[in-house]
Amino acid sequence: MIDVQDIHKSFGDAHILKGISTKLEKGKTNLIIGQSGSGKTVFLKCLLGLFSPEEGNIVYDGKKYADLSDNEKRELRQEMGMVFQGSALFDSMTVEGNVMFPLEMFTKQSKTEMQDRVNAVLKRVNLIDAHHKFPSEISGGMQKRVAIARAIVMNPKYLFCDEPNSGLDPKTAILIDNLIKEITEEYNITTVINTHDMNSVMQIGEKIIFLKDGYKEWEGTKNEIFKTDNEAVTNFVYSSDLFKKVRQMYIEERN
Repeated sequence: MIDVQDIHKSFGDAHILKGISTKLEKGKTNLIIGQSGSGKTVFLKCLLGLFSPEEGNIVYDGKKYADLSDNEKRELRQEMGMVFQGSALFDSMTVEGNVMFPLEMFTKQSKTEMQDRVNAVLKRVNLIDAHHKFPSEISGGMQKRVAIARAIVMNPKYLFCDEPNSGLDPKTAILIDNLIKEITEEYNITTVINTHDMNSVMQIGEKIIFLKDGYKEWEGTKNEIFKTDNEAVTNFVYSSDLFKKVRQMYIEERN
């Protein structure tokens, strides 16, 4: 679990995060949503330890980040997996090489141990025969699965995903959503997803944090979104005709 306690973050005169508090739960998909400029990316980078809040604390399973030594911070970062928006694979490396890279950089495992682990995670993301292909030789959805395999190869406690469905067709996006949710439950990871994809919210939003102008405007589950009267949330979530119809159906069923 990640316990976020009243964090503030500014850049010069720009106050980006304004007293955000929340608990990001282990074994669940925690989604951060909000319009551009709401503070989502800065919030995610604070959780990753890339930015340091001026006020407040971020506590990782009882460890207050601000109190850790440099070595302890490095060790904590090695417990974090990251899926980047554009997958961020190394074009010059094969699928196998991309996934093995963190093991080579941060562990002292033998080649056999590393190979076994790479084989296991590639099998888990359904990429059994792609080991020796290069990123340019596989589809966008497969590239995203490679990125997920690389993110979990070190058995992380925390998994961070930045717009994991960016550039994917709707069918592939659903497959990636379901894969992230399954891995979260199987490995009992604290997963945090920064997204603007409302399909993802409705598909896997076990906990949703809605940011607006640097404040935590609302939090709840995908089911509770249908019940909220928070105007900022409903304007964001139901900006499309599809979700307006879904909400209306829900209201009619309740009545």
